[in-house]
Amino acid sequence: MNKRLYYKLQLKELEKIQKMEDKPRLLLHSCCGPCNTYPMEYLSEFFDLTLFFNNHNIYPEAEYQRRFAELLKYVEWFKKENNVVIDVVQPAYDNESYYELLKHRADEKEGGKRCTMCFALRMKEAMQYAAQHNYDYMTTVMTISRHKNSMVLNQIGERLQRSYPHVKYFYSDFKKDDGYRKSIQISRKHNMYRQTYCGCQFSLNVRRSLEAYRKERHETSTK
Repeated sequence: MNKRLYYKLQLKELEKIQKMEDKPRLLLHSCCGPCNTYPMEYLSEFFDLTLFFNNHNIYPEAEYQRRFAELLKYVEWFKKENNVVIDVVQPAYDNESYYELLKHRADEKEGGKRCTMCFALRMKEAMQYAAQHNYDYMTTVMTISRHKNSMVLNQIGERLQRSYPHVKYFYSDFKKDDGYRKSIQISRKHNMYRQTYCGCQFSLNVRRSLEAYRKERHETSTK
C-alpha cells in the first residue's frame, strides 16, 4: 500500500464517522506542540480527542518538559477558543529504558531502523492505553512531519491493530492537503518553540557534531 492510498483511507474513514450519531473517541499520540497543531484542529471536528504524550525518546529531560509545556499551552488556548474538551495524558517519563532498548543502533542514520523501532515503541504504548481505556481509535500526529515516512508509520499502526482488534487504527497522512504548511503557519502564529533535532540522544549527538563541524569550517575560513 502506498502513501496516497493511506490518505484515501483517511478520507474514507472520516466519511463513515460523519454519519455517526456520536463522535467516537480517539487517542492521539502527540510528540510536540508544532506537530500537534494541525492534526488536532483537523481531527477535533470528527472525534472526542485525548492527547497521549508518551515520548520517552526525548533527551534531555529539560527538553522533554519544554516540549510538553509548549503542547499544553497550545491545547489550553485551543480549548478556550473552540469551547471543546480535550484531555492530555502524560505517562511517566522513562528515557533510561528507551535508551537501553535502542543503544545498539546508536550509529545508524536518521530515518533508518532505529527510528522505525522508536516509532513502534511509542505507538504500541499508545495503542495499549487506548485498548485499556476503551477508545474507538488511535493514531499519531507524526505523519505531519516531512522528516518522517508516513508509510512506515501507517504500517506500524496496521500491525498494531491486529494485536488490539478492539481499537481501530486511524490511517493518516496529515501532510496532505497542505497540512504541513498549515502546521507551520499555526506554530508561527503562536510563536511556538520549534526544536532543532528530532528528540533522542542519538539525534542530538548528530546535531551537535554538525554544529561543531560548521563552527570549525567557519573559523578556518575566517583565518
